[in-house]
Amino acid sequence: MTTEEVDVLVVGGGPAGIAMSEHLGAAGVAHLVVERARVAERWRSARWDSMVANGPAWHDRFPGREFDAARDAFIPKDEVADYFAAYAEQISAPIRCGVEVLAVRKRLGATGFHVSTTDGDINARFVVSATGAFQRPVIPPIVPTDSGVVQLHSADYRNPAQLPGGAVLVVGAGSSGVQIAAELRRAGRPVYLSVGPHDRPPRRYRGRDNVWWLGVLGMWDAATPPAGAEHVTIAVSGADGGHTVDFRDLAAQGIVLVGRTVSAVNGIVRFGPDLAENIANGDANYLSVLDEADAYIERNGLALPEEPEARIFGPDPVCVTDPVLELDLAAAGVGSIVWATGYDSDFSWLQVGAFDEAGRPRHQRGVSSEPGVYFLGLPWLSRRGSSFIWGVWHDARYIADQILIQRSYAAYDGDAAPVTPARPLSAGAARA
Repeated sequence: MTTEEVDVLVVGGGPAGIAMSEHLGAAGVAHLVVERARVAERWRSARWDSMVANGPAWHDRFPGREFDAARDAFIPKDEVADYFAAYAEQISAPIRCGVEVLAVRKRLGATGFHVSTTDGDINARFVVSATGAFQRPVIPPIVPTDSGVVQLHSADYRNPAQLPGGAVLVVGAGSSGVQIAAELRRAGRPVYLSVGPHDRPPRRYRGRDNVWWLGVLGMWDAATPPAGAEHVTIAVSGADGGHTVDFRDLAAQGIVLVGRTVSAVNGIVRFGPDLAENIANGDANYLSVLDEADAYIERNGLALPEEPEARIFGPDPVCVTDPVLELDLAAAGVGSIVWATGYDSDFSWLQVGAFDEAGRPRHQRGVSSEPGVYFLGLPWLSRRGSSFIWGVWHDARYIADQILIQRSYAAYDGDAAPVTPARPLSAGAARA
């Protein structure tokens, strides 16, 4: 079988790969996008059935296409996947589905990389990893697999009927954990929710969504996370039309809040004594956003309605003031545990010098330490918004610029007319 030659190979056919294809196509750069399943597959098969986007339709999209929905709607997951499939067709993205990349290696004595795939070999001058950082679900090794309860990651959770009867322990208080816990409780299940450190932004405040406040306050463009907050989860929800997450409300619905899950011995799970502290810190984060929003409104003379009730919290529930520190799973009737504990990256296929000793990508705004290799879709790639739908589109434009510049240098011929380095791509459509 002959080896296929391409200029740029983009690995991954989700939002990152499609954004990369749009910018490369607009610049006239020949490229190929390979996707091991379907376009935007993770939105279809690695999410629970009722999941919706956590940002409103006017914001969580690419500039070149709007959702067929109300601007403030939170789009169901399958419609998000359909949106990206339609977007790929709209820009005529050269996507080849059903192709998994097995290995990328530097070509010895030649330019570029040799790529082994399930559909044959490819030589590529440039390789863009558009798989993001969330490939491998992480379940902490706390509860033994022979504990007698079903354990699954939120990536494998679909709906309450999937789980065996009885109570459910949900571990993780980010967007996934709080929404899954609420859904299980609405289905009549007894639910325990393990709450660790988190940020708790308002869904809306004074007539504007949280994503708007992050934009006008400059928070989307923060270059690095606050010290110690690199892995803090965000408790925000687009479910039921979007609402601010308040753990007191979850407790009022009958969910028993517990602290961080720290150990399990002989069927007894122990929780840290940090529940009240975690909730208080989340409240402080919430109030700090309100303070900044109020200051912005006053400074700019905006006529936005006041909302003093947003600062009023109800009383702490008993499960916070008298916390459960250990839970006998059998005695409590817990039949399953859903681990909403995030993901790890898996770059085992990318066998080049682009990683540090801990296996983390070495890069500057997506330009890796291995010349010719680029990353896209990583958290904090260039800013806070980098792993969000609209943010990945803008990062892809920057990486396309860098590829254009390198192509112009590669085209230099000392005996020919001087080559002018490629100018950056035009700004294109402004961010919605």
